[in-house]
Amino acid sequence: MIQTMRWFGPKDPVPLRHIQQAGATGIVTALHHIPNGLVWTPEEIKKRKIEIESVSRPGSPLNWEVVESVPVHEDIKKGKGESKLWIENYKKTLQNLASEGIKTVCYNFMPVLDWSRTDLALEMPDGSKALYFHYPSFAAFDMFILKRPNAAVDYEPEVVEEAKALFSSWSDADKLKTSNNVLKGLPGTEEHFSLNNFLAILNDYQGITPEILQRNLIDFLSEVAPVAESLGINLSIHPDDPPFPLLGLPRIMSTEKDLQFMLSEVDLRSNGFCFCTGSFGALPENDLVGMVKRNADRMHFIHLRSVKKDLKQPKTFFEADHLGGDADMVAIISEIKKEEMRRKTLQFSDSQIPMRPDHGHQMLDDLEKVTNPGYSGIGRLRGLAELRGIEKALERVLDQSIKL
Repeated sequence: MIQTMRWFGPKDPVPLRHIQQAGATGIVTALHHIPNGLVWTPEEIKKRKIEIESVSRPGSPLNWEVVESVPVHEDIKKGKGESKLWIENYKKTLQNLASEGIKTVCYNFMPVLDWSRTDLALEMPDGSKALYFHYPSFAAFDMFILKRPNAAVDYEPEVVEEAKALFSSWSDADKLKTSNNVLKGLPGTEEHFSLNNFLAILNDYQGITPEILQRNLIDFLSEVAPVAESLGINLSIHPDDPPFPLLGLPRIMSTEKDLQFMLSEVDLRSNGFCFCTGSFGALPENDLVGMVKRNADRMHFIHLRSVKKDLKQPKTFFEADHLGGDADMVAIISEIKKEEMRRKTLQFSDSQIPMRPDHGHQMLDDLEKVTNPGYSGIGRLRGLAELRGIEKALERVLDQSIKL
């Protein structure tokens, strides 16, 4: 695997040189300062690429390996407004990225928010801090802070009762903290929401069912994937995070069935997916090892992290250590390595798949720093080191089995 780390640009508290010292050779980043839908110009792309490569030293290269993300404009997801214009702009951005040799592009099709957590600093037994999604707390936010009309019908009766009890126990500070956490949006972006404009944005999705959203995704890919194919770009859709409906919004990339529908409807190799073990892994029905076995030929990007689900409340989970939680990381990486060996035998140009340690606990000196949630330096360094160790051990085992 190509070892990468995410970097949120010049404002990221974790500088490029620290990522380089962690042993990563690839950078995963985006032009966060460009508003969603606008074309990424050749000049802006080249400027960012030079900035990354300027940190390279002999024997320690650093390259822009993956774009995460080229955002999909909300009009495209809704199939309304200026969706055709934004799709044409997306194509132009892909062309400009390809001209600079950037061939892996991650995106998502989640309405409004790219991810959601209720606590960005859950204290672990060792004193480090993790991201946490507590379903009843989210329900309390939805029903009693946001006050989304008819929100209660989306929750089981026992969840509604627990949410009522939680909300009645919260101080004003607790309410504000939960609200800010839920509305945080994608780390590294400048976009945050007030409750009023957030409700208005949600209301704009009224009448958009999962079937409509799914069709809008296929329409988008039918336009964009052939362009990506001609440019040698691998498109990688990121799964829903969390992988179940929230706030009355549809979710269409939560299960293997969702994934395989998309892959079959636009059957081009450029149309692939980002295998995020944390997002897919938060849904008990998702068989992570099996998903790699059955779909690896279209797996273009990998996020490795492990969540620990609450057995009493399956929609509640926290982000565990990379080798902890519910994901069988050894078995997962073993299947990834087999796919890389297959591609190498077939002489594919993308025989090595970009991987990043997704998220990480805030720990050690980083506990005293302000960092993007999940993206402190030391926790990801630990994760990358652990994953690298598994990969090296498996390479030895697989090489020996081939010789035998």
